[in-house]
Amino acid sequence: MTAMRAEPETKLSPQVRNALRVLIVGAGPTGLTLACELARSGVSFRLIEAAPGPQPGSRGKGIQPRTLEVFGDLGIVDRVIANGRMAMPICSTAPDGRVTLGGAIPEALRDRPDMPYPASLITPEWRTEEALRQRLAELGGAVEFGTALSRFEQSDEGVSAVVVKDGEAETVTARWLVGCDGGHSLVRQQAGIAFEGETREEVRMIVSDVEVDGLDRDAWHMWRHEEGLVSLCPLPSTNAFQYQASIAPGQDPELSLANMQAILERRSGRTDVRLHGPEWSSLWRANIRLVDRYREGRVFIAGDAAHIHSPAGGQGMNTGIQDAHNLGWKLAAVVKGASPALLDSYEAERRPVAVGVLALSNARLKQAIEQKGIAARRDASTIQLDINYRGSALARDDRDEMALLRAGDRAPDATRLTTVEGERRLFDLTRGGRFTLLSFGATPAVEASPFDLRTLHVVGQPTGPNDIADTEGHLASAYGAADHTLVLIRPDGYVALISDAGDVAAVSDYLAAIASTQLQVEP
Repeated sequence: MTAMRAEPETKLSPQVRNALRVLIVGAGPTGLTLACELARSGVSFRLIEAAPGPQPGSRGKGIQPRTLEVFGDLGIVDRVIANGRMAMPICSTAPDGRVTLGGAIPEALRDRPDMPYPASLITPEWRTEEALRQRLAELGGAVEFGTALSRFEQSDEGVSAVVVKDGEAETVTARWLVGCDGGHSLVRQQAGIAFEGETREEVRMIVSDVEVDGLDRDAWHMWRHEEGLVSLCPLPSTNAFQYQASIAPGQDPELSLANMQAILERRSGRTDVRLHGPEWSSLWRANIRLVDRYREGRVFIAGDAAHIHSPAGGQGMNTGIQDAHNLGWKLAAVVKGASPALLDSYEAERRPVAVGVLALSNARLKQAIEQKGIAARRDASTIQLDINYRGSALARDDRDEMALLRAGDRAPDATRLTTVEGERRLFDLTRGGRFTLLSFGATPAVEASPFDLRTLHVVGQPTGPNDIADTEGHLASAYGAADHTLVLIRPDGYVALISDAGDVAAVSDYLAAIASTQLQVEP
Protein backbone atom coordinates (compact mmCIF):
# COMPACT_ATOMS: atom_id res chain seq x y z
CA MET A 1 0.00 0.00 0.00
CA THR A 2 1.30 3.48 -0.78
CA ALA A 3 0.59 6.53 1.31
CA MET A 4 -0.07 9.90 -0.28
CA ARG A 5 2.85 11.31 -2.25
CA ALA A 6 2.29 15.05 -1.80
CA GLU A 7 1.87 17.57 0.97
CA PRO A 8 -1.63 18.90 1.70
CA GLU A 9 -2.45 22.18 -0.05
CA THR A 10 -2.30 24.15 3.19
CA LYS A 11 1.33 23.13 3.84
CA LEU A 12 2.70 24.31 0.50
CA SER A 13 4.74 27.46 0.23
CA PRO A 14 2.76 30.53 -0.96
CA GLN A 15 4.77 30.63 -4.21
CA VAL A 16 3.82 27.08 -5.13
CA ARG A 17 0.29 27.27 -3.73
CA ASN A 18 -0.46 30.18 -6.07
CA ALA A 19 1.37 28.70 -9.06
CA LEU A 20 -0.12 27.27 -12.22
CA ARG A 21 -1.78 23.97 -11.40
CA VAL A 22 -1.05 21.84 -14.46
CA LEU A 23 1.31 22.15 -17.44
CA ILE A 24 0.17 19.87 -20.27
CA VAL A 25 2.68 19.00 -22.98
CA GLY A 26 1.14 17.90 -26.27
CA ALA A 27 -2.14 19.07 -27.84
CA GLY A 28 -3.34 15.91 -29.56
CA PRO A 29 -6.63 14.28 -28.53
CA THR A 30 -5.25 13.24 -25.13
CA GLY A 31 -3.87 16.63 -24.16
CA LEU A 32 -6.95 18.43 -25.46
CA THR A 33 -9.30 16.16 -23.50
CA LEU A 34 -7.32 16.77 -20.32
CA ALA A 35 -7.35 20.52 -20.93
CA CYS A 36 -11.13 20.52 -21.45
CA GLU A 37 -11.60 18.51 -18.27
CA LEU A 38 -9.51 20.95 -16.23
CA ALA A 39 -11.02 24.03 -17.86
CA ARG A 40 -14.58 23.08 -17.01
CA SER A 41 -13.50 22.38 -13.42
CA GLY A 42 -11.88 25.81 -13.08
CA VAL A 43 -8.35 24.40 -12.69
CA SER A 44 -5.58 26.59 -14.09
CA PHE A 45 -3.41 25.01 -16.79
CA ARG A 46 -1.28 25.70 -19.83
CA LEU A 47 -1.43 23.48 -22.90
CA ILE A 48 1.69 23.69 -25.05
CA GLU A 49 2.35 22.09 -28.43
CA ALA A 50 5.69 22.10 -30.23
CA ALA A 51 4.11 21.97 -33.70
CA PRO A 52 3.39 25.36 -35.26
CA GLY A 53 -0.28 24.57 -35.77
CA PRO A 54 -2.92 21.82 -35.91
CA GLN A 55 -1.64 18.55 -37.32
CA PRO A 56 -3.00 17.23 -40.62
CA GLY A 57 -3.99 13.67 -41.39
CA SER A 58 -6.80 11.26 -40.64
CA ARG A 59 -4.51 9.12 -38.40
CA GLY A 60 -6.69 7.60 -35.64
CA LYS A 61 -9.99 7.74 -37.50
CA GLY A 62 -12.10 5.37 -35.38
CA ILE A 63 -13.92 6.62 -32.29
CA GLN A 64 -15.28 3.89 -30.06
CA PRO A 65 -18.64 4.07 -28.22
CA ARG A 66 -17.05 4.62 -24.81
CA THR A 67 -15.13 7.61 -26.17
CA LEU A 68 -18.34 8.98 -27.69
CA GLU A 69 -19.79 8.82 -24.18
CA VAL A 70 -16.81 10.82 -22.90
CA PHE A 71 -17.43 13.36 -25.65
CA GLY A 72 -21.08 13.51 -24.60
CA ASP A 73 -19.96 14.32 -21.07
CA LEU A 74 -17.67 17.07 -22.43
CA GLY A 75 -20.44 18.48 -24.62
CA ILE A 76 -18.96 17.82 -28.08
CA VAL A 77 -20.47 14.52 -29.19
CA ASP A 78 -23.00 16.10 -31.56
CA ARG A 79 -20.38 18.05 -33.49
CA VAL A 80 -18.09 15.00 -33.66
CA ILE A 81 -20.88 12.79 -34.99
CA ALA A 82 -21.90 15.48 -37.49
CA ASN A 83 -18.48 15.09 -39.15
CA GLY A 84 -18.41 11.29 -39.07
CA ARG A 85 -20.24 8.13 -40.01
CA MET A 86 -21.45 5.50 -37.58
CA ALA A 87 -21.09 1.78 -38.35
CA MET A 88 -19.51 2.24 -41.75
CA PRO A 89 -20.02 -0.87 -43.93
CA ILE A 90 -16.89 -2.83 -44.81
CA CYS A 91 -16.57 -4.34 -48.29
CA SER A 92 -13.83 -6.98 -48.31
CA THR A 93 -12.57 -8.70 -51.46
CA ALA A 94 -10.72 -11.98 -50.99
CA PRO A 95 -7.79 -13.13 -53.19
CA ASP A 96 -10.18 -15.36 -55.17
CA GLY A 97 -12.47 -12.40 -55.90
CA ARG A 98 -15.21 -13.26 -53.42
CA VAL A 99 -16.76 -10.16 -51.89
CA THR A 100 -18.18 -10.04 -48.38
CA LEU A 101 -19.94 -7.22 -46.61
CA GLY A 102 -19.30 -6.67 -42.94
CA GLY A 103 -19.25 -4.06 -40.26
CA ALA A 104 -22.89 -4.40 -39.26
CA ILE A 105 -23.84 -3.66 -35.67
CA PRO A 106 -24.16 -6.98 -33.79
CA GLU A 107 -27.75 -7.76 -32.87
CA ALA A 108 -26.82 -7.91 -29.18
CA LEU A 109 -25.79 -4.24 -29.27
CA ARG A 110 -28.80 -2.86 -31.14
CA ASP A 111 -31.45 -0.63 -29.57
CA ARG A 112 -30.18 -0.97 -26.03
CA PRO A 113 -31.28 1.72 -23.56
CA ASP A 114 -28.06 1.29 -21.56
CA MET A 115 -25.77 2.36 -24.43
CA PRO A 116 -26.42 5.41 -26.62
CA TYR A 117 -23.78 4.51 -29.22
CA PRO A 118 -23.65 0.84 -30.27
CA ALA A 119 -20.93 1.19 -32.93
CA SER A 120 -17.74 3.07 -33.68
CA LEU A 121 -17.66 6.32 -35.62
CA ILE A 122 -15.33 6.99 -38.55
CA THR A 123 -14.05 10.57 -38.69
CA PRO A 124 -10.58 12.02 -39.39
CA GLU A 125 -8.49 12.61 -36.28
CA TRP A 126 -7.98 16.23 -37.25
CA ARG A 127 -11.76 16.66 -37.03
CA THR A 128 -11.73 15.22 -33.51
CA GLU A 129 -8.98 17.61 -32.48
CA GLU A 130 -10.86 20.48 -34.10
CA ALA A 131 -13.97 19.74 -32.03
CA LEU A 132 -11.91 19.51 -28.83
CA ARG A 133 -10.16 22.82 -29.56
CA GLN A 134 -13.51 24.48 -30.17
CA ARG A 135 -14.80 23.17 -26.85
CA LEU A 136 -11.64 24.29 -25.10
CA ALA A 137 -12.10 27.80 -26.51
CA GLU A 138 -15.70 27.84 -25.25
CA LEU A 139 -14.35 26.97 -21.80
CA GLY A 140 -11.83 29.82 -21.97
CA GLY A 141 -8.72 27.84 -22.88
CA ALA A 142 -6.39 27.68 -25.87
CA VAL A 143 -3.47 25.74 -27.31
CA GLU A 144 -0.07 27.46 -27.30
CA PHE A 145 1.25 26.26 -30.65
CA GLY A 146 4.93 26.54 -31.50
CA THR A 147 5.84 26.19 -27.82
CA ALA A 148 8.18 23.33 -26.97
CA LEU A 149 9.26 21.81 -23.68
CA SER A 150 13.04 22.01 -23.29
CA ARG A 151 13.63 20.50 -19.85
CA PHE A 152 12.16 20.31 -16.38
CA GLU A 153 13.01 19.48 -12.81
CA GLN A 154 10.73 18.71 -9.92
CA SER A 155 10.58 18.95 -6.15
CA ASP A 156 8.15 17.74 -3.51
CA GLU A 157 6.07 20.86 -4.14
CA GLY A 158 6.00 21.25 -7.91
CA VAL A 159 7.65 21.21 -11.30
CA SER A 160 9.83 23.88 -12.89
CA ALA A 161 9.89 23.61 -16.68
CA VAL A 162 11.69 25.56 -19.38
CA VAL A 163 9.60 26.08 -22.51
CA VAL A 164 10.76 27.74 -25.72
CA LYS A 165 8.74 29.78 -28.22
CA ASP A 166 10.23 31.75 -31.11
CA GLY A 167 13.68 31.15 -29.66
CA GLU A 168 12.75 32.70 -26.32
CA ALA A 169 12.99 30.57 -23.19
CA GLU A 170 10.51 30.87 -20.33
CA THR A 171 10.49 29.12 -16.97
CA VAL A 172 7.07 27.81 -15.97
CA THR A 173 6.27 26.63 -12.46
CA ALA A 174 3.35 24.25 -12.02
CA ARG A 175 2.04 21.86 -9.40
CA TRP A 176 1.96 19.00 -11.91
CA LEU A 177 3.28 18.22 -15.38
CA VAL A 178 1.42 15.85 -17.72
CA GLY A 179 3.14 14.46 -20.82
CA CYS A 180 0.67 13.88 -23.65
CA ASP A 181 3.45 14.25 -26.20
CA GLY A 182 3.24 10.96 -28.06
CA GLY A 183 5.39 7.90 -28.60
CA HIS A 184 8.64 9.89 -28.63
CA SER A 185 7.64 11.69 -25.42
CA LEU A 186 10.31 14.03 -24.07
CA VAL A 187 8.42 14.16 -20.78
CA ARG A 188 8.65 10.38 -20.40
CA GLN A 189 12.34 10.35 -21.31
CA GLN A 190 13.31 13.15 -18.93
CA ALA A 191 11.24 11.61 -16.13
CA GLY A 192 13.25 8.40 -16.52
CA ILE A 193 10.20 6.23 -17.13
CA ALA A 194 11.01 3.03 -19.00
CA PHE A 195 9.11 2.34 -22.25
CA GLU A 196 9.28 -1.41 -22.56
CA GLY A 197 8.45 -3.46 -25.64
CA GLU A 198 9.63 -3.95 -29.20
CA THR A 199 9.79 -2.39 -32.63
CA ARG A 200 8.90 -4.85 -35.39
CA GLU A 201 10.57 -3.42 -38.49
CA GLU A 202 9.13 -6.22 -40.62
CA VAL A 203 5.56 -5.02 -39.93
CA ARG A 204 4.98 -1.75 -41.75
CA MET A 205 2.12 0.07 -43.43
CA ILE A 206 1.76 3.03 -45.74
CA VAL A 207 -1.01 5.31 -44.51
CA SER A 208 -2.10 8.30 -46.59
CA ASP A 209 -5.02 10.64 -47.21
CA VAL A 210 -5.77 10.69 -50.93
CA GLU A 211 -8.51 11.69 -53.31
CA VAL A 212 -9.92 8.84 -55.38
CA ASP A 213 -11.69 8.57 -58.72
CA GLY A 214 -13.71 5.51 -59.72
CA LEU A 215 -14.73 4.29 -56.27
CA ASP A 216 -17.94 4.85 -54.31
CA ARG A 217 -17.93 6.31 -50.80
CA ASP A 218 -20.60 3.93 -49.51
CA ALA A 219 -18.21 1.57 -47.74
CA TRP A 220 -14.69 0.98 -46.47
CA HIS A 221 -13.12 -1.05 -49.30
CA MET A 222 -10.51 -3.71 -48.54
CA TRP A 223 -8.64 -6.04 -50.89
CA ARG A 224 -6.74 -9.06 -49.59
CA HIS A 225 -3.86 -10.28 -51.74
CA GLU A 226 -1.02 -12.76 -51.33
CA GLU A 227 1.43 -9.86 -50.96
CA GLY A 228 -0.72 -8.09 -48.37
CA LEU A 229 -3.69 -5.83 -47.71
CA VAL A 230 -4.67 -2.58 -49.38
CA SER A 231 -7.71 -0.56 -48.32
CA LEU A 232 -9.47 2.72 -49.02
CA CYS A 233 -11.75 4.16 -46.36
CA PRO A 234 -13.87 7.22 -47.21
CA LEU A 235 -13.32 10.01 -44.71
CA PRO A 236 -16.63 11.67 -43.84
CA SER A 237 -16.83 15.48 -44.05
CA THR A 238 -13.94 15.48 -46.56
CA ASN A 239 -13.31 14.55 -50.20
CA ALA A 240 -10.53 12.17 -49.19
CA PHE A 241 -10.05 8.48 -48.45
CA GLN A 242 -7.59 6.99 -46.01
CA TYR A 243 -5.28 4.65 -47.95
CA GLN A 244 -3.64 1.77 -46.11
CA ALA A 245 -1.23 -0.79 -47.57
CA SER A 246 0.80 -3.34 -45.62
CA ILE A 247 4.49 -3.39 -46.57
CA ALA A 248 6.29 -6.68 -46.04
CA PRO A 249 10.10 -7.05 -46.00
CA GLY A 250 11.49 -6.48 -49.48
CA GLN A 251 8.47 -4.48 -50.65
CA ASP A 252 8.77 -0.84 -51.68
CA PRO A 253 7.86 1.53 -48.79
CA GLU A 254 8.16 4.73 -50.83
CA LEU A 255 5.44 7.26 -50.05
CA SER A 256 5.03 8.34 -53.65
CA LEU A 257 1.74 8.48 -55.50
CA ALA A 258 3.15 6.18 -58.18
CA ASN A 259 4.06 3.48 -55.65
CA MET A 260 0.73 3.67 -53.88
CA GLN A 261 -1.11 3.45 -57.22
CA ALA A 262 0.95 0.43 -58.28
CA ILE A 263 0.26 -1.38 -54.99
CA LEU A 264 -3.46 -0.66 -55.32
CA GLU A 265 -3.62 -2.02 -58.87
CA ARG A 266 -1.67 -5.20 -58.07
CA ARG A 267 -3.64 -6.05 -54.96
CA SER A 268 -7.13 -4.98 -56.07
CA GLY A 269 -6.82 -6.04 -59.70
CA ARG A 270 -8.45 -2.77 -60.68
CA THR A 271 -7.00 -0.12 -62.96
CA ASP A 272 -10.10 2.08 -63.00
CA VAL A 273 -9.53 3.39 -59.46
CA ARG A 274 -7.16 6.36 -59.59
CA LEU A 275 -5.43 8.07 -56.69
CA HIS A 276 -4.68 11.78 -56.60
CA GLY A 277 -2.49 14.16 -54.63
CA PRO A 278 -1.73 12.75 -51.18
CA GLU A 279 -2.68 15.36 -48.57
CA TRP A 280 -0.80 13.53 -45.81
CA SER A 281 1.31 10.35 -45.78
CA SER A 282 3.19 8.28 -43.24
CA LEU A 283 5.05 4.97 -43.04
CA TRP A 284 3.82 3.24 -39.91
CA ARG A 285 6.02 0.70 -38.11
CA ALA A 286 4.82 -1.76 -35.48
CA ASN A 287 6.01 -0.26 -32.20
CA ILE A 288 4.46 -2.17 -29.32
CA ARG A 289 5.43 -0.63 -26.01
CA LEU A 290 4.10 0.12 -22.53
CA VAL A 291 5.61 2.18 -19.72
CA ASP A 292 6.53 0.55 -16.44
CA ARG A 293 4.71 3.32 -14.55
CA TYR A 294 2.42 6.25 -15.34
CA ARG A 295 3.85 8.62 -12.75
CA GLU A 296 7.15 9.88 -11.46
CA GLY A 297 6.55 12.24 -8.54
CA ARG A 298 4.58 15.19 -9.88
CA VAL A 299 4.95 14.11 -13.49
CA PHE A 300 2.29 12.01 -15.23
CA ILE A 301 2.10 10.61 -18.74
CA ALA A 302 -0.93 9.68 -20.81
CA GLY A 303 -1.91 8.46 -24.28
CA ASP A 304 0.78 7.41 -26.73
CA ALA A 305 3.44 8.63 -24.31
CA ALA A 306 2.42 5.70 -22.12
CA HIS A 307 1.35 3.02 -24.61
CA ILE A 308 1.72 2.46 -28.35
CA HIS A 309 0.57 -0.49 -30.39
CA SER A 310 -0.97 -1.65 -33.62
CA PRO A 311 -3.98 0.31 -34.94
CA ALA A 312 -5.78 -3.02 -35.40
CA GLY A 313 -9.01 -2.81 -33.43
CA GLY A 314 -9.00 0.99 -33.33
CA GLN A 315 -7.99 1.34 -29.67
CA GLY A 316 -5.05 3.75 -29.42
CA MET A 317 -6.49 7.27 -29.58
CA ASN A 318 -9.52 6.13 -27.61
CA THR A 319 -7.37 4.76 -24.80
CA GLY A 320 -5.46 8.05 -24.58
CA ILE A 321 -8.66 10.09 -24.40
CA GLN A 322 -9.90 7.89 -21.61
CA ASP A 323 -6.56 8.19 -19.79
CA ALA A 324 -7.12 11.96 -19.77
CA HIS A 325 -10.74 11.63 -18.64
CA ASN A 326 -9.61 9.49 -15.71
CA LEU A 327 -6.73 11.74 -14.66
CA GLY A 328 -8.54 15.03 -15.24
CA TRP A 329 -11.25 14.69 -12.60
CA LYS A 330 -8.73 13.43 -10.06
CA LEU A 331 -6.42 16.41 -10.56
CA ALA A 332 -9.41 18.73 -10.24
CA ALA A 333 -10.56 16.95 -7.08
CA VAL A 334 -7.15 17.25 -5.44
CA VAL A 335 -7.01 20.97 -6.25
CA LYS A 336 -10.40 21.30 -4.52
CA GLY A 337 -9.35 19.44 -1.37
CA ALA A 338 -9.26 15.72 -2.07
CA SER A 339 -6.38 13.59 -0.86
CA PRO A 340 -3.30 13.81 -3.11
CA ALA A 341 -3.19 10.00 -2.84
CA LEU A 342 -6.21 9.99 -5.16
CA LEU A 343 -3.72 10.59 -7.98
CA ASP A 344 -2.10 7.21 -7.31
CA SER A 345 -5.30 5.57 -8.54
CA TYR A 346 -4.65 6.89 -12.06
CA GLU A 347 -1.91 4.36 -12.77
CA ALA A 348 -3.62 1.66 -10.72
CA GLU A 349 -6.72 1.93 -12.89
CA ARG A 350 -5.37 2.83 -16.32
CA ARG A 351 -2.25 0.70 -16.73
CA PRO A 352 -4.17 -2.60 -16.57
CA VAL A 353 -6.47 -1.20 -19.27
CA ALA A 354 -3.44 -0.54 -21.49
CA VAL A 355 -2.19 -4.09 -20.89
CA GLY A 356 -5.52 -5.40 -22.15
CA VAL A 357 -5.53 -3.05 -25.13
CA LEU A 358 -2.05 -4.18 -26.18
CA ALA A 359 -3.14 -7.82 -25.95
CA LEU A 360 -6.21 -7.13 -28.09
CA SER A 361 -4.39 -5.09 -30.73
CA ASN A 362 -1.57 -7.66 -30.90
CA ALA A 363 -4.10 -10.45 -31.48
CA ARG A 364 -5.83 -8.44 -34.20
CA LEU A 365 -2.48 -7.61 -35.82
CA LYS A 366 -1.48 -11.29 -35.84
CA GLN A 367 -4.81 -12.16 -37.42
CA ALA A 368 -4.43 -9.43 -40.05
CA ILE A 369 -0.95 -10.67 -41.01
CA GLU A 370 -2.06 -14.29 -41.24
CA GLN A 371 -5.19 -13.51 -43.24
CA LYS A 372 -3.60 -10.78 -45.40
CA GLY A 373 -6.30 -8.42 -44.25
CA ILE A 374 -8.42 -7.01 -41.45
CA ALA A 375 -11.42 -8.94 -40.17
CA ALA A 376 -14.57 -7.25 -41.44
CA ARG A 377 -16.48 -7.49 -38.19
CA ARG A 378 -17.26 -5.56 -35.06
CA ASP A 379 -17.78 -7.03 -31.62
CA ALA A 380 -18.02 -6.07 -27.96
CA SER A 381 -14.27 -6.55 -27.42
CA THR A 382 -13.39 -3.42 -29.39
CA ILE A 383 -16.01 -0.88 -28.33
CA GLN A 384 -14.51 -0.40 -24.84
CA LEU A 385 -17.78 -0.47 -22.92
CA ASP A 386 -16.54 -3.43 -20.89
CA ILE A 387 -13.52 -1.57 -19.49
CA ASN A 388 -13.80 -1.57 -15.71
CA TYR A 389 -11.95 -0.73 -12.53
CA ARG A 390 -13.24 -3.56 -10.35
CA GLY A 391 -10.88 -4.07 -7.46
CA SER A 392 -9.78 -0.44 -7.48
CA ALA A 393 -9.39 1.37 -4.16
CA LEU A 394 -12.14 3.63 -5.51
CA ALA A 395 -14.68 0.79 -6.00
CA ARG A 396 -16.93 -0.34 -3.14
CA ASP A 397 -20.18 -2.30 -3.03
CA ASP A 398 -22.13 -4.81 -0.96
CA ARG A 399 -23.11 -7.00 -3.90
CA ASP A 400 -22.46 -10.65 -4.57
CA GLU A 401 -19.49 -11.37 -6.84
CA MET A 402 -21.84 -12.79 -9.45
CA ALA A 403 -23.80 -9.53 -9.81
CA LEU A 404 -23.87 -8.23 -13.37
CA LEU A 405 -23.07 -4.66 -12.32
CA ARG A 406 -20.39 -4.01 -9.73
CA ALA A 407 -18.56 -0.98 -8.43
CA GLY A 408 -15.80 -0.10 -10.86
CA ASP A 409 -17.91 -0.86 -13.94
CA ARG A 410 -18.92 1.72 -16.51
CA ALA A 411 -22.14 3.35 -15.33
CA PRO A 412 -24.82 2.34 -17.86
CA ASP A 413 -27.19 4.79 -19.47
CA ALA A 414 -31.00 4.54 -19.28
CA THR A 415 -33.70 6.02 -21.49
CA ARG A 416 -37.30 7.19 -21.01
CA LEU A 417 -36.70 8.88 -17.66
CA THR A 418 -39.35 11.45 -16.76
CA THR A 419 -38.31 14.67 -15.05
CA VAL A 420 -40.14 17.93 -14.35
CA GLU A 421 -38.44 19.27 -17.48
CA GLY A 422 -39.54 16.41 -19.71
CA GLU A 423 -38.11 13.10 -20.88
CA ARG A 424 -34.37 12.58 -20.42
CA ARG A 425 -31.62 9.97 -20.67
CA LEU A 426 -29.61 9.28 -17.54
CA PHE A 427 -26.47 10.55 -19.27
CA ASP A 428 -28.20 13.91 -19.78
CA LEU A 429 -28.46 14.19 -16.00
CA THR A 430 -25.02 12.90 -14.96
CA ARG A 431 -22.78 14.81 -17.36
CA GLY A 432 -20.65 17.72 -16.20
CA GLY A 433 -17.74 16.19 -14.28
CA ARG A 434 -19.32 15.70 -10.86
CA PHE A 435 -20.42 12.88 -8.57
CA THR A 436 -24.02 11.72 -8.95
CA LEU A 437 -25.94 9.69 -6.38
CA LEU A 438 -28.88 7.61 -7.62
CA SER A 439 -31.33 6.89 -4.82
CA PHE A 440 -33.94 4.20 -5.47
CA GLY A 441 -35.35 4.54 -1.94
CA ALA A 442 -35.81 7.26 0.66
CA THR A 443 -34.10 10.61 0.26
CA PRO A 444 -30.58 10.14 1.68
CA ALA A 445 -28.90 12.69 3.94
CA VAL A 446 -25.27 12.55 2.81
CA GLU A 447 -22.78 14.35 5.01
CA ALA A 448 -21.05 17.36 3.51
CA SER A 449 -18.01 16.66 1.36
CA PRO A 450 -15.57 18.74 -0.71
CA PHE A 451 -17.11 17.32 -3.90
CA ASP A 452 -19.88 18.63 -6.08
CA LEU A 453 -22.59 15.99 -5.54
CA ARG A 454 -25.97 15.79 -7.24
CA THR A 455 -28.56 13.39 -5.88
CA LEU A 456 -31.22 11.99 -8.24
CA HIS A 457 -34.27 10.52 -6.53
CA VAL A 458 -36.15 7.75 -8.33
CA VAL A 459 -39.82 8.45 -7.61
CA GLY A 460 -43.22 7.56 -8.99
CA GLN A 461 -44.01 11.13 -10.06
CA PRO A 462 -41.33 13.86 -10.28
CA THR A 463 -42.11 17.05 -8.41
CA GLY A 464 -38.66 18.55 -7.90
CA PRO A 465 -35.62 19.26 -10.10
CA ASN A 466 -33.76 16.18 -8.82
CA ASP A 467 -36.65 13.73 -9.16
CA ILE A 468 -36.78 11.16 -11.94
CA ALA A 469 -39.44 8.60 -12.77
CA ASP A 470 -38.17 5.36 -14.28
CA THR A 471 -41.04 5.24 -16.77
CA GLU A 472 -40.23 1.90 -18.41
CA GLY A 473 -37.93 0.40 -15.79
CA HIS A 474 -34.76 0.87 -17.85
CA LEU A 475 -32.89 2.48 -14.96
CA ALA A 476 -33.73 -0.19 -12.39
CA SER A 477 -32.89 -2.90 -14.92
CA ALA A 478 -29.52 -1.40 -15.88
CA TYR A 479 -28.46 -1.02 -12.24
CA GLY A 480 -30.09 -4.19 -10.87
CA ALA A 481 -31.71 -1.95 -8.29
CA ALA A 482 -33.84 -2.98 -5.33
CA ASP A 483 -36.13 -0.74 -3.27
CA HIS A 484 -33.31 0.78 -1.22
CA THR A 485 -30.35 0.73 -3.63
CA LEU A 486 -27.92 3.64 -3.66
CA VAL A 487 -25.49 4.06 -6.56
CA LEU A 488 -22.70 6.64 -6.54
CA ILE A 489 -21.36 7.50 -10.01
CA ARG A 490 -17.93 9.05 -10.42
CA PRO A 491 -17.26 12.20 -12.47
CA ASP A 492 -15.79 10.07 -15.27
CA GLY A 493 -18.89 7.89 -15.57
CA TYR A 494 -17.82 4.79 -13.62
CA VAL A 495 -19.62 3.31 -10.64
CA ALA A 496 -17.91 4.31 -7.41
CA LEU A 497 -20.20 2.60 -4.90
CA ILE A 498 -23.31 0.44 -4.82
CA SER A 499 -25.28 -0.28 -1.66
CA ASP A 500 -28.32 -2.47 -2.14
CA ALA A 501 -28.85 -2.12 1.59
CA GLY A 502 -29.34 1.63 1.15
CA ASP A 503 -26.44 2.41 3.48
CA VAL A 504 -26.18 6.21 3.40
CA ALA A 505 -23.25 6.12 5.80
CA ALA A 506 -21.31 4.09 3.24
CA VAL A 507 -21.72 6.92 0.72
CA SER A 508 -20.61 9.53 3.25
CA ASP A 509 -17.67 7.36 4.29
CA TYR A 510 -16.64 6.88 0.66
CA LEU A 511 -16.56 10.62 -0.08
CA ALA A 512 -14.80 11.30 3.21
CA ALA A 513 -12.17 8.65 2.43
CA ILE A 514 -11.31 10.24 -0.91
CA ALA A 515 -10.85 13.56 0.85
CA SER A 516 -8.91 12.00 3.71
CA THR A 517 -5.15 12.08 4.02
CA GLN A 518 -5.42 8.42 5.06
CA LEU A 519 -6.48 7.28 1.59
CA GLN A 520 -4.25 4.48 0.37
CA VAL A 521 -4.00 3.03 -3.13
CA GLU A 522 -2.38 -0.18 -4.25
CA PRO A 523 0.82 0.54 -6.25
